Amino acid sequence: MCRKCFILLLILITLSLAGSREFKKPEQALAQIYPGSQIEVKNIALTKEQIEQVEKLSGVKLRDRLVSWYIVKKAGQIVAYGYVDVHTVRTHSEVVLYTIKPNGSIDVIEVLAFNEPLEYMPEEEWLRLFAGKSLSKDSIRLKRDIPNITGATLTARAITDNTRKVLALWQVLFGGSK
Repeated sequence: MCRKCFILLLILITLSLAGSREFKKPEQALAQIYPGSQIEVKNIALTKEQIEQVEKLSGVKLRDRLVSWYIVKKAGQIVAYGYVDVHTVRTHSEVVLYTIKPNGSIDVIEVLAFNEPLEYMPEEEWLRLFAGKSLSKDSIRLKRDIPNITGATLTARAITDNTRKVLALWQVLFGGSK
């Protein structure tokens, strides 16, 4: 089992024991978003140069050198890339699945686990605001391009910043950095 997958599993178990609201596993969520697809996991160790590129493109500091991507295929064609990001909002972890279309734009963002009070959890309607956004045409900044969530600014900032990070990772690894 890859290191990141193991860490994700530990976080999900910890969150469920701590009384948080637990959601789907990444594979379950991807299978529901893309029915009839095949899902492969690709573990990648980033080079120092790749890390620098991602940080420059996104404006977000990377914590891990090892990343795991889900490659979603139908009939042998890639229909999406999935990435699970685990980050701390205030003092607790949030686990978010980001899916990216082959053109480099966000398709779906889904919260998989949330250990903060549920009133701080973003609504699906707010998460849908990211659909179609990409680094090449959108700046994806909170309060500029994406409205804030009243009473949940830290959650909104975490998801917005990590959207840029995930798109930058995709661009460097799969889309050719621009």
